[in-house]
Amino acid sequence: MAGSPQDSNRPQNTRAIMTFLREHAPFSNMDDAHLAHFAEHATLRFYADGDPVITPEEGVVKRFYVVKQGRICGERPSEKEDRTETTFEISVGECFPLAALIGERPTRTLHRAAGDTFCLSIEQDAFVTLFSDSEPFRDFCLRGVSSLLDQVNQRLQSKAMASMGSSNTLDTPLENYALRNPIVCSPDLPVSKAVARMHDNNVGSIIITDDNRHPTGIFTLRDLRTMVAEGKSPLDTPIGQVMTRNPSSLTSDADAFEAAMLMAEHHFAHLCVVDEEEHLIGVVSERDLFSLQRVDLVHLARTIGTATHLRTLVSLRSDVSRLVDSMLAHGADSGQVVKIITTLNDVTVRRVLELNLKRNDPGIPFTWLTFGSEGRQEQTLLTDQDNGILFQTPEGMTADQVREKLLPFARTVNEELAECGFTLCKGNIMASNPKLCLSGDEWDEWFIRFIDASTPQNLVYSSIFLDMRAVYGDTEPLRLLLDKVLTRIRKNALFQKMLAGNALQRKPPLTMFRHFRYVSDGDHRRALDLKRQGLAPFVESVRVFALAHGVETANTLERMSALVKKGIFDAKDGNAWREAYSLIQAIRMRAHQEMLKEGEELSNYIDPDDLNPLDRRILRESFRQAQRLQQKLEVTYQF
Repeated sequence: MAGSPQDSNRPQNTRAIMTFLREHAPFSNMDDAHLAHFAEHATLRFYADGDPVITPEEGVVKRFYVVKQGRICGERPSEKEDRTETTFEISVGECFPLAALIGERPTRTLHRAAGDTFCLSIEQDAFVTLFSDSEPFRDFCLRGVSSLLDQVNQRLQSKAMASMGSSNTLDTPLENYALRNPIVCSPDLPVSKAVARMHDNNVGSIIITDDNRHPTGIFTLRDLRTMVAEGKSPLDTPIGQVMTRNPSSLTSDADAFEAAMLMAEHHFAHLCVVDEEEHLIGVVSERDLFSLQRVDLVHLARTIGTATHLRTLVSLRSDVSRLVDSMLAHGADSGQVVKIITTLNDVTVRRVLELNLKRNDPGIPFTWLTFGSEGRQEQTLLTDQDNGILFQTPEGMTADQVREKLLPFARTVNEELAECGFTLCKGNIMASNPKLCLSGDEWDEWFIRFIDASTPQNLVYSSIFLDMRAVYGDTEPLRLLLDKVLTRIRKNALFQKMLAGNALQRKPPLTMFRHFRYVSDGDHRRALDLKRQGLAPFVESVRVFALAHGVETANTLERMSALVKKGIFDAKDGNAWREAYSLIQAIRMRAHQEMLKEGEELSNYIDPDDLNPLDRRILRESFRQAQRLQQKLEVTYQF
């Protein structure tokens, strides 16, 4: 980054230090005056390989350090043997020891130079001045990796904003969008008069309320078109007879993301906004949420959900990538974006099923199941199929006879989903596989064997089938099944330990000294696999804790929050793990967007050398958080 005009008036050494600092967070976001303050008070200190820099015995920490060259290792006594172990590594541009300085206490870790190392150092007084005067520096000191994650998310958003142009974000409360004093009527008002009232006020909906202003129904212009086209009811019909009953609503403190997801899931365009007593206070429409002249979530979901031909669904898949850019521009974080992608995938799957049922209904009610990342609502643009079928065997039929009817139907659905971009599963984890098209009793027996016989293959299956969700059909059979499965797992300590051992096989890609450990996979010889090496250690470790403690949701971030509420995770640890997981997911999604723009085949591999220093640094910290989570798993299950 270029220096400011004032740099030329400063001593050369000060300018050189400021130039160095500008390359690293949090200094890259600080004012020049504050950088100059640091540089003018800084001392360059040299430490030979193995020299201690700070020790617990020195007492209260009095200096703040930034590594300029080399690295610093943190050492603590090992719990297993009479020796020390390296607990972390501090690289060029990173700071230490923040917690001890802010807490005005000795450091608990011995900081030692690894190789010839130079550090910039300032005294406590200069540190306190920076802490007081510089908001970016103070924010970093207090929140550490959280503040860095904010910077990454802000950069992702601003990059998308540059091409999208919007001031509202998906975190905006609905009270900022909602139309105050919405147009209302009583249920006995004739449709003709209700429509006239809508016309006079230039709105697309009218809310039907009771005497206490509780919304009991909604009538929209779309309802009017349907009513006229079908000719079933005259215009003098009381609106209460043709309204959509029990309209969906959210409170005014809910945000735009919740509203958008609700609209997309159920294909409606208006939402009631109510207060804590369920009194109507406003209405928000999809136009209010998305004023962009581009594709938006609700419109795209409705277009997919009403498509009449498979070729339409195939063509719409290209719009999802543009939507991801749009959502980032609206302030959606990585957790929200993967839920958006999963919601659109769900809508696509349901529409493929509906189109096939119209052409060739097998005549057997079924529940279409999805597993793995889609089951966790964590899908990105790179996805394959993991699905199955749960059915109840009709009286007079055997399960095999039901399968005879359902399997050809499932095979067609799998093939058409592949045309829509959901690649066929190489492991045949698909509904067209007879082993995954089962009755409720057969699924129950399958899980009993699965849990009782913890074979290596069953443990691999655990990463797929224990994250299960219904996408189409009656959800009650799945709820009953999962209740029994989760109860068995909570009571089976041995199975939990086997799951934990399997989860610990997925190690984060860091060496002992916090260097990246690259995969050796064909052409990807200097790369990181963000899914297998980065996300999987979080997903699989959190799954074990969630299953052991009766957390029913399958989503990883929601599981972490639930485990914090149950007291299983410390709140600070839970927050750090959520943020680290989200950061890896954000970098993965951004890489997918870049691959699409370059016309490359999507993959989960990245070369960390292609990242900027901030992204490399926070990616390394995120992997370290995965190591900490796995250490908790090791301690809990006594490995």
